[in-house]
Amino acid sequence: MNEQTLSMRLERVAAQVPVGARLADIGSDHGYLPVALMHRGVITAAVAGEVALTPFHAAARTVRENDLERQITVRLANGLDAIESTDGITAISLCGMGGETIRDILESGKARLNGRERLILQPNGGEQPLRQWLMDNGYRILFEEVLRENRFDYEIIVAERAEPVTYTAEELYFGPLQLQARSPAFLDKWQRRLRQKQKTLSHFAKAQQAVPEATVQDIARQIRWINELLTTP
Repeated sequence: MNEQTLSMRLERVAAQVPVGARLADIGSDHGYLPVALMHRGVITAAVAGEVALTPFHAAARTVRENDLERQITVRLANGLDAIESTDGITAISLCGMGGETIRDILESGKARLNGRERLILQPNGGEQPLRQWLMDNGYRILFEEVLRENRFDYEIIVAERAEPVTYTAEELYFGPLQLQARSPAFLDKWQRRLRQKQKTLSHFAKAQQAVPEATVQDIARQIRWINELLTTP
């Protein structure tokens, strides 16, 4: 993967960035996403934020080698601290980290959000607490997608601030739009998750040390939800 050839996962993220956007790519790694979008004429400016020195230098090198230093600013900063009010950011991407981590970045950086940005999120697991944060903070989910790449299931969640919305516990777990669309990739993911959850429950039953009852009940409830999902036409 490079700035010319994005991974399938990043291509799906790129497809959700509005034309003409000013993008903040937080946790930009090598900076491939903003550089690719700039080359394609999709975005007009970008900030690539990194908290660690090695990826920060990698992103700066990618931007420099593509002669985009005037259009893309690379900043060493923690989460949304990479964004300044003068940047005029209209879209924020957070990709390739756990959903809880993305949630924590959004929560700790709330003061940097003006509420008009599109959030384009690609969590590696932990989607449920991330959706909970979006709901609690007045964001409506506009788009969701499941894709499988290199034997991993990835989800993309796109949200914008809107009228208050309330999602059910099942919608927070599976994704409100995913439940409606029931794509083959989505159903395949949950078939695999069902097998994992069932294995976990059987391990609990054989465990020498007692597993807290609340934990057992939680896994059992998830298995019930997944079974209902997969058996409902």
